Amino acid sequence: MALMKKKKVLEYLLLAGVALLVVGLDQWTKHLVRTRLGYGMMWSPWEWLEPYARIIHWDNSGAAFGMLQGFGSVFTVLAILVSVGIIYYYPRLDADDWPMRLILGMQLGGALGNLVDRLVRGGRVTDFISINTFPVFNVADSCITVGTILLISLVWYRDNQEKRAQKQVAIPSAGKQD
Repeated sequence: MALMKKKKVLEYLLLAGVALLVVGLDQWTKHLVRTRLGYGMMWSPWEWLEPYARIIHWDNSGAAFGMLQGFGSVFTVLAILVSVGIIYYYPRLDADDWPMRLILGMQLGGALGNLVDRLVRGGRVTDFISINTFPVFNVADSCITVGTILLISLVWYRDNQEKRAQKQVAIPSAGKQD
C-alpha cells in the first residue's frame, strides 16, 4: 500500500514541477511588468526592435491573445475544469510517456498561472509580450498554446506511426496466396 502511494506521488512529480515552474515564471514576469511599467506603457531594449517586439503593460478580461473580452468568469471556470481534467487524466498515462507528461505540465501551469491572475485581480489577466501586430500575451498563454501545438503534433505523429506499423503487418499477409 505504501509503495503504491509513493508511486502515485512520483507520477505527479513531473507534472507538479513543470506546472510550478510555469506558474512561478508567469507570476514573476507579470509582477515585474505591473511594478515597473504603468498601465499602457511600453518598453523595448533597443529602439530598432520596438516595431517588432516590445513589453507593454496590458490587461485582458478574455481568453488568450485578447479574444472574447468580458468573459473572464467563463475562463475562470474553464481553467479550473481543465486543471482538474489534467490532474485526473495524468496518472492514466504510461509511466514512460515523459513527452506527454511534460506537455500536460506546461498546460496545467499555463491554466493555473492565468487562473491566479483572474482570482486575485478581479477576472483580469496581465499581458505584456507584444510581437509585431500579434495580440499581446503572457508566459501562461505561451505555455498553453505551445503545449496544445505539441499535444496535437504528438498525437498526430503517434497516430501516423501506428498506421504505418499496421500497414507493415498487413502487407506481408496480403501478398500470400493460398
